[in-house]
Amino acid sequence: MAHALREHIADALARKRAIGHFNISTVDALWGVFRAARELRAPVIIGLSEGERSFFGVRQAAAVVASIREEYDYPIFLNADHSYSVEKVEEAARAGFDAVIFDGAKLSLDENIAATKRAVELARRANPAVLVEGELGFIGESSKLLDVLPAGVEVNAEHLTKPEELARFVHETGVDLVAPAVGNLHGMLRGGANPRLDIERIGALRAAAGIPLVLHGGSGIADKDVSRAVSAGIAIVHVNTELRVAYRTALALSLQENPDEIAPYKLLRPAAQALERVVAEKLRLFWA
Repeated sequence: MAHALREHIADALARKRAIGHFNISTVDALWGVFRAARELRAPVIIGLSEGERSFFGVRQAAAVVASIREEYDYPIFLNADHSYSVEKVEEAARAGFDAVIFDGAKLSLDENIAATKRAVELARRANPAVLVEGELGFIGESSKLLDVLPAGVEVNAEHLTKPEELARFVHETGVDLVAPAVGNLHGMLRGGANPRLDIERIGALRAAAGIPLVLHGGSGIADKDVSRAVSAGIAIVHVNTELRVAYRTALALSLQENPDEIAPYKLLRPAAQALERVVAEKLRLFWA
């Protein structure tokens, strides 16, 4: 069952589905994601940003995910989400991550191409089996609740990823996956739904790229837009902010309702269960 990530991505595209990518910081959250995926028989990607990897441990994350995959013979994979230096990309690849992301979206096109190409070279030298993802189009950097659009993010035709630039980016960098700006953003607007996705653009970008597309900032997007994006060629959907909100809300309630409890695993269990429910909802949307 636990074939290579590349094979599961190809299968998802063929079936017009998308693999869920869910970020975690702790072991209890990892188990929550796994339980939801296993219940729905969906392959799943565990993501850890630079900060999350620093907290969890790079080699430790690789070891824990590998142990779950082996024990349960299950397609659970690990991605080094949003690395801003080639050194961090190389570190994760060497540790045994299944995929790595170099985020050069804030750079100029030429600078992004040069840096991403270098990241691809170093990652594959460290681990020939690793998938490398690049980003083209800035959508912000932090998974958090927002009052306004992140600084530097504009959701209009001029600032969204252009097919001709994406084709050049993919050709010159050699990435396996690419994350474009299509109306999505990192984080979730506090006052309501996030901007709508440009579905027509997603189709054009998929044709121009010739490789699988990844939707970052999957929190706060209308369900209808997510479903249409998957049908248009999105192969992986990232979700983080909604998980963090569910986890924190449930943890605060757990602490409030159990003022005398001091066992961390008892206090954390409701938080992991709340996260698990969100993961299940998302997987039913773009995998079931």
